[in-house]
Amino acid sequence: MELDQLKYPIGQFNCPEIITEDILNNWISEIQHFPEQIVAVTDGLSKEELHWKYRPYGWNIKQVVHHCADSHSNALIRFKLALTENNPTIKPYAEDVWAELIDGTDDDISYSLLILKGLHHKWHLLMVNMDEKDWEKTYFHPESNKSFTLKSVAGLYAWHCNHHLAHIKQALLHKNNF
Repeated sequence: MELDQLKYPIGQFNCPEIITEDILNNWISEIQHFPEQIVAVTDGLSKEELHWKYRPYGWNIKQVVHHCADSHSNALIRFKLALTENNPTIKPYAEDVWAELIDGTDDDISYSLLILKGLHHKWHLLMVNMDEKDWEKTYFHPESNKSFTLKSVAGLYAWHCNHHLAHIKQALLHKNNF
């Protein structure tokens, strides 16, 4: 398997030009159900298995779980900023450095799973109560120097959920043979 396939097992996110109601509802559902899916795929993993990586020089399973809690916490906050401010500039963060902090390398993933459960509940509640005008609200990302609609961001994070679920499954499949 090529390194790019290992890095992007489901491919990179490509936002459709037209986001239909069905597409958006599917994304909302994927975000809603992510916590139960990540719990199912990590349930009962040993300490050794939590150290398995999905690709050479990639994160191990526990870092992926902790990263999802960090990333999705930021996503919820970015959603709320966009809903309450006019095209706010969001703050990027160094994901790779965060993944090396003690809470990103801790063998106990249960607290990150609890964070995901709670924040995805809040996020889902927010999304199912948004109207079309809300979905068109934006935030500005200084790293890409452009604004993103919340509608497109929902797609990005639905992809992000599936992307990291695939990473965990990949690590389990390869059993750290990288």
